Amino acid sequence: MLGVVAAALGGPEVLQVTELPDPEAGPGQVVVRVRAVCVHPADVASTTGEIPRGPVPTPFLPGWDIAGEVASVGPGVAEFGVGDRVVGMIPWYATRGAPGGYAQFVAADADWLVPLPAELDFVPASTVPLNAQTAHQGLLLVSLAMLPSGSSILVTGASGGVGGFAAQLAVEAGYRVLAQASDNDEQWVHGLGVHQVVSRTADLSAVGPVSAVFDAVPVGEAAAAAVQDRGIVVATRPTPPMVPARGVRQELQLIRHDRELLADLVGQVAAGRLRTRVAATMPLPQAAEAHRRVLAGGMHGKLVLTVD
Repeated sequence: MLGVVAAALGGPEVLQVTELPDPEAGPGQVVVRVRAVCVHPADVASTTGEIPRGPVPTPFLPGWDIAGEVASVGPGVAEFGVGDRVVGMIPWYATRGAPGGYAQFVAADADWLVPLPAELDFVPASTVPLNAQTAHQGLLLVSLAMLPSGSSILVTGASGGVGGFAAQLAVEAGYRVLAQASDNDEQWVHGLGVHQVVSRTADLSAVGPVSAVFDAVPVGEAAAAAVQDRGIVVATRPTPPMVPARGVRQELQLIRHDRELLADLVGQVAAGRLRTRVAATMPLPQAAEAHRRVLAGGMHGKLVLTVD
């Protein structure tokens, strides 16, 4: 099979298309014929050595989120059969690229996958697992603060994958949601049902005070300026400590795979209750160019690699 490996740590130029052995399904596993794999900032961070828990020995396969069809089934797997459509998240924080999603076939633990409803195509489905689970789990951290009903929450990066899901889920949870949009993307963010759209260039200290911030970018201290004293800021990457005198609680949200949660979120997207979007698709061999586009920024939606 063909795969795209990071041959060394560095920029997009380290990604190489190479021939790899076809995987075999071990006990509790299925082999997935990958049809789509979402390109995340975390993929870029893995190749540059900035992934949490330290750099990964090279060569390795990037790629967290895959959608495709079951090609073979290993011993002990009863819930999937050959030909079943599936979507899932390779827990890359554990696999460290063995396996990763940038390949034609992936041997995946069945527990990493959920059925893909017929109403949802492979490409948009691949944008759901990491983004939507991170958003949902980050909002659970906000809920632990026991904020009063109708409390206000600022979501940064609402034009992006995590931020877009966070904004929608926060509205669903009953928060008054202020959502920061990228340039020329205010209309789409407003369509997520939020109460107020905040410009990317806005002074966030003038937006609040809000009870909580879901800092999906994250922007760090600039977002914290919007939160009230003794409020809460949940960020998706480590950020510098806030001023202790304000009593602001800081929480770091790192993804935890939750199969039941993923199945629910995928179902909501398939039913149209949650929205996702794709900025562009590119064939798998163009993964290096896809990383360049992610680094350049400015995309409205996710970039997805498609696999023949």
